Amino acid sequence: MKDIHNCSLLPYNTFGIDVCADRFIEYSSEKELLKVIPLIAGQRYLHIGGGSNLLFTNHFHGVILHSAIKGIETVDDTPVYRYIRVGAAEVWDDVVAFSVEQGYSGLENLSLIPGEVGASAVQNIGAYGVEVKDVIDKVEAIDLQTGDKRVFDVEECCYGYRQSIFKQELRDKYAVTYVTYRLDKAFTPHLDYGNIRRELADVAEVTPAVVRNAIIRIRQSKLPDPKVHGNAGSFFKNPVVGRDVFGHIFSEYPSMPYYEVDGGVKIPAGWLIEQCGWKGKTMGRAGVNPLQALVLVNLGGASGQEVLQLCDTICEDVYQKFGIRISPEVNII
Repeated sequence: MKDIHNCSLLPYNTFGIDVCADRFIEYSSEKELLKVIPLIAGQRYLHIGGGSNLLFTNHFHGVILHSAIKGIETVDDTPVYRYIRVGAAEVWDDVVAFSVEQGYSGLENLSLIPGEVGASAVQNIGAYGVEVKDVIDKVEAIDLQTGDKRVFDVEECCYGYRQSIFKQELRDKYAVTYVTYRLDKAFTPHLDYGNIRRELADVAEVTPAVVRNAIIRIRQSKLPDPKVHGNAGSFFKNPVVGRDVFGHIFSEYPSMPYYEVDGGVKIPAGWLIEQCGWKGKTMGRAGVNPLQALVLVNLGGASGQEVLQLCDTICEDVYQKFGIRISPEVNII
């Protein structure tokens, strides 16, 4: 178990924000986590994953918790599905690669999403028409006050668009330790989101590996490397609007991309931001990625407050132009 006081969080957030935490504790098993619980009683604490969905706006006065629980094991095998139980600290894309290499499907559209397994279940990560809730079977978690273990069925997780029970009524109350995923033995490709079909136009046979490689190429073509320019991937959620609002905007912008979803129409936030002229623009040491307007970047030495100011300005501009409120996908601390 690691226990570090006055710990720099620079290695623990992909935005590259140079802040410190009063204390940083990393545990490598559920048994070690139970020893940690008395140490955080009565204190402010925050449980993080790979730091790829965080924006620190100041030093963190409290305890940062981080899991080092690893492991991938098969827990059930049926004629239709393979169920794997994965430690919360496993790198998400490593799990996707494992699934594809083993010949299973369901995760390939989620390739190259940064972060760790525990965060996938908290955030309900998604990309290219697939959300992780579609493949989660159960989530194991420890109550950070009582130490009791609870196993959540996927229905109990109350998943929605980038939402879960762990971000709502149980926010900061549980630490995810393991997630069980249900992998398909039969392959049903999801190719109708973004430009996947265009990327695969000349491919004779579409397999999970082929889709994974296509997703990786697409993502790498428009997402900056956080080692070069700090970022948290997609910074904003794609808003879902009513059909009346959609119809009004579409009448003026007939080439606008959109996706039919339950409850309305999803409009890409990146498109809205680009129409406001923000793509590639900067504000101090923070800016908007020139290849994908959904991504905010640290151009070098930016503070979390500078990134937040840029975020707020963009949100206001989108509202003034379209009457739509967009909101951050990242957790602002």
